[in-house]
Amino acid sequence: MLSDTLVIHEIYASIQGESTFAGMPCTFVRTVGCDLRCVWCDTPQAFHGGTRLTRGEVLERALSFGTPLVELTGGEPLLQPGVLPLMRELCDAGRTVLLETGGHRDVSGVDPRVHKIVDLKAPGSGEVERNRLENLRYLTLRDELKFVLADRADYDWMRGIIATHALAAFGMTLLASPAFGLLDPRALVEWVLQDKLPVRVNLQLHKYVWGADAEGV
Repeated sequence: MLSDTLVIHEIYASIQGESTFAGMPCTFVRTVGCDLRCVWCDTPQAFHGGTRLTRGEVLERALSFGTPLVELTGGEPLLQPGVLPLMRELCDAGRTVLLETGGHRDVSGVDPRVHKIVDLKAPGSGEVERNRLENLRYLTLRDELKFVLADRADYDWMRGIIATHALAAFGMTLLASPAFGLLDPRALVEWVLQDKLPVRVNLQLHKYVWGADAEGV
């Protein structure tokens, strides 16, 4: 069965670089393959290749690092059917599980114990038309909605999405992330303060620690 194996780029322990979990020790399970080509993508190395492992092997390796926090990332994890049962098994093993996924894949089948971090694609990504806005109905207060922003136009688009869908009233964490090397974080902070926007400015901590091109961190 397809759900019995996964194609994996890497499994490693580091600190969580983004989201409300930033700075916490975390094991990352990075899957291979993505059906988007965002302009600012920082993991094109995960588009192809990798190693096919049984789900049991992936689970064993992910648990072997001993971190309470485990993230499924990519690539796009939800392209692989085995990710759904793997996340259930990680939750059953007592781990806090994060799923980093694009805003274009159906999240309705994700175990409710998983913290979904859904990346809605702004116009500057080149993939805004792929967003699956019906996913918003499946997000809960434990989940986070992330917007990676390349410029002021992206920021204004995010502000419009927040207003149109009344996301501030919902109470879910909203992450505003400057695309590394494209948008000055100081400008984003100024805009957020001026508009009193209810978002968390979200920097990629790992890039400030190890550099923009580092892998396995």
